[in-house]
Amino acid sequence: MFIEKIEKDNLLNPLQKIIGIVERKQPLPILSNVLIQKTGSNIHFVATDLEIQIATQFIDVNQIGPDTAITVAAKKLQEILKVLPEGSKVTLDVNENRLLVKVNKSKFTLQTLPAQDFPKVLEQLEQAVKVQIEQDKLKKLLGMVQYAMAQQDIRYYLNGVLLVIDGHFLKLIATDGHRLAYIITKLDQEYPKREIILPRKTVNELIKLLAETEEKITLELAENQVRMTFSNIVLISKVIDGKFPDYERVIPNYTNQLTLNRIEILQALQRAAILSNEKFRGVRFVLTEKNLRIISNNSEQEEAQEDMEINYQGIALDVGFNVNYLMDGLNNATTQTVIFSFGDANSSILITIPGNEEFKYVVMPMRI
Repeated sequence: MFIEKIEKDNLLNPLQKIIGIVERKQPLPILSNVLIQKTGSNIHFVATDLEIQIATQFIDVNQIGPDTAITVAAKKLQEILKVLPEGSKVTLDVNENRLLVKVNKSKFTLQTLPAQDFPKVLEQLEQAVKVQIEQDKLKKLLGMVQYAMAQQDIRYYLNGVLLVIDGHFLKLIATDGHRLAYIITKLDQEYPKREIILPRKTVNELIKLLAETEEKITLELAENQVRMTFSNIVLISKVIDGKFPDYERVIPNYTNQLTLNRIEILQALQRAAILSNEKFRGVRFVLTEKNLRIISNNSEQEEAQEDMEINYQGIALDVGFNVNYLMDGLNNATTQTVIFSFGDANSSILITIPGNEEFKYVVMPMRI
C-alpha cells in the first residue's frame, strides 16, 4: 500500500498548487507527471518543466508503511480527484508500473513512470541574496506591472519582470517595448544589490500561488536561479539571461499634467474602444484647456467620440495611443484618481497616482 484512506482534499489541494506548470504534451513524457514521494508521515508533491520546479507537502500522521515514490499523470489524477464526492477517503496502491486509485466502489488504474527518472531541478544558489517580504505586498506589486510583460518576443529578456534589489528598495519593471510599468517599494532592511529577470511563466504562477496574507515569502536571488519559499511551497526557477532595457531613461518628467477620475476615464476609453481598429486599437486624445476629446475609428469608417470636461493648464495636444495599453494601466492602478502627464504630439504618456511616487506607467504614442 502506498497511501491509505487519505482525505480527498489532502491530495487535491497540494496537487492544484503545483499543476500550473504541467503541460499534457511534453517532449519528455515524465514532465507531464507529478512526483509523489512518501517519507514517513510526510507526502511530497513535485512538478517541473525543467525551467521551473514547484514542490509542496503535507503531513498525515495516520500514514504508515514503507517509504516510496512514484510519478503519475498530474492532470489525470487531478481530474479524478476533482469529481470524487466531498469527504471521500482515497487509497493509492502501486503495483509494478500501475497506480490504483480506490474510492468506495470506484477504481482507476493509471500508468506510472519510475520516480528515479524524474528530472529535478539542480539548485544553483551560490552567493544568493536572501530577501523577505509580505506575500500580499509582493502579489500586489507583481499585479501592478505584470500586464506590461511581452508575450513571446524574440527579445527574450522582455518576456518577464525585472526584479531589482537595491539597498532598502525593491523595484519591479516590465516592458514589451511599447509600454513600461514600474513600481518601487521600501524594504524593512538593507540588502546587497541584485538584478534578475523572472520569466513570464514564473511571474504568473507566483501571482496565483501567493496568499492574501502578511506572512513572509523568502526570495533567494542567485545569478542564474531564484528560490521562493512560502506557505509550504518551494518554487525554484531559472532566470532570464539578458540585458534589460534602461528603464530609467524611458520614464519621462513632464510638466503638462491632467488629474482625472480613474473610473470615468476608464469607462470613456472602454466605450471608445468598441469602434477602434481591431488590429491597431488606436484612440486619439485631443486635449485643450477645458476639454479632453477621445476619438476612435475603424476601417469601416465608423467612429466613436467621447468628451470630458477638464481643468488642464498644459499645451494643446492631438496624440494617439493604443487603447488596450491605457486600459491595462488604469485597471491595475486601483486608486480613485490618476494623473496623465504629456510631452508633445510625438511623446509618450505617463500615468501616475497622486501623492504616490512609487508607481509609473509609460505608453508610447502611435500614429492614427
